[in-house]
Amino acid sequence: MNEATTSLQSFPVESPAIAPPPPRLIKLALVGDVHNQWDADDEIALKHLGVDLVLLVGDFGNEAIEIVQQIAALSLPKAVVLGNHDAWYTATPWGVRQCPYDRHKEDRVQQQLDLLGDAHVGYGKLDFCELGLTVVGGRPFSWGGSDWKNPEFYSSRFGINSFEESAARIAAAASRAAFDTVIFLGHCGPLGLGDQAEDPCGRDWQPLGGDHGDPDLAAAIAQTRLLGKRVPLVAFGHMHHQLRHTKHRLRTPIVASPKETAYVNAASVPRIVRQGNECLRNFTLVTLKDGWVSQVSLVWVNQDFILHSEEIFYSQYDSVLAKGQHRETAVR
Repeated sequence: MNEATTSLQSFPVESPAIAPPPPRLIKLALVGDVHNQWDADDEIALKHLGVDLVLLVGDFGNEAIEIVQQIAALSLPKAVVLGNHDAWYTATPWGVRQCPYDRHKEDRVQQQLDLLGDAHVGYGKLDFCELGLTVVGGRPFSWGGSDWKNPEFYSSRFGINSFEESAARIAAAASRAAFDTVIFLGHCGPLGLGDQAEDPCGRDWQPLGGDHGDPDLAAAIAQTRLLGKRVPLVAFGHMHHQLRHTKHRLRTPIVASPKETAYVNAASVPRIVRQGNECLRNFTLVTLKDGWVSQVSLVWVNQDFILHSEEIFYSQYDSVLAKGQHRETAVR
C-alpha cells in the first residue's frame, strides 16, 4: 500500500484550537461538469441566486478554449480546477493521436491555464478574505482512481511523478492557507467515500464496483487536518450522477454529517436541459453556517432566472436527510 493510501485511513478529527469562523452564512454555488453547456445566462442566474463564491470542478469541454474564456470572464468570486476533458488531446497518447489542431502551433492546456490565471487552484490555493476561507485545489486534470495515470503529462507539466509527490504538493498549498477554514476543490473526489457503483466516486462501469477516488487528494486532506485546519467541504465532480449501468437510480451525491466534512459530488449532467417550453440549468448550492455545511441542494433555474425546483441532499436540521434520503420541492 502506498503512502498516499496509508495516510487516508486515519481521517483525524479537527483540532479544537481552530479560530472561530466569521459569524455569517456563506452561500456557495458548485458548478458540475459543464461539457460545453455554459452561456451568458449562467452568470445572470448565479447573481439571482445571490451566491458569495462559485466553485467550478472542470470538464468544460474537450480543451474547449471558448468555454474557458467565458468562465475566466465570470465577474463573481470564483475558484476553478480543470478536469480530464480539459486535457483530452494532450494527456494521453490516444488523445494526442486524435488531436484536431496543430499541436506544434497551439498548446490548449496552457492556454486554459493562462486564461484562468489565479482562479485556477489546481496544485494551489486562493484566499477569500471577505469570506474568511481558503480554497485549495487538488490534482488538476484528474481521471480518478488508484493507478498513476498519464505519467509523462504530470512529469512534464508539473514535475509530479507519483501520488506521494502529488499529495505533498496539495498539502503544501493548504499549509500556506491564510485562514483556518479550508475548502478542497477537485475534479475527482478523494479515495475513501465507498466502493459501490452508486457511491460518490464509485466505479459504475464493468467490472462494477471499486473506489475510483483520488488517493493523493485523500492524503492531502488528512494532512491538512493535522495542521489544525477546519475542512467543512470537499467539492468535486467527474463521476456523473446518472449511473452508466442503470437508468433506475442515481449516484449518491453527498457524504455528510453535522460539524464534519461534507463531500459533495456536483456532476449533475447534463446541466442544461429543455423541459417543455422551459430551459433549465442546475447548480449545487452549499450553505456554510458557523464554519460548517448546514445545507446542500441541487437547484434548477429557468430561463427567467426563477427557481424551478430544489432537491435537498443534506440539511443539518433534518436527521432523515442526514441519513442520505432526499427531499424535492418544486417551485413555480
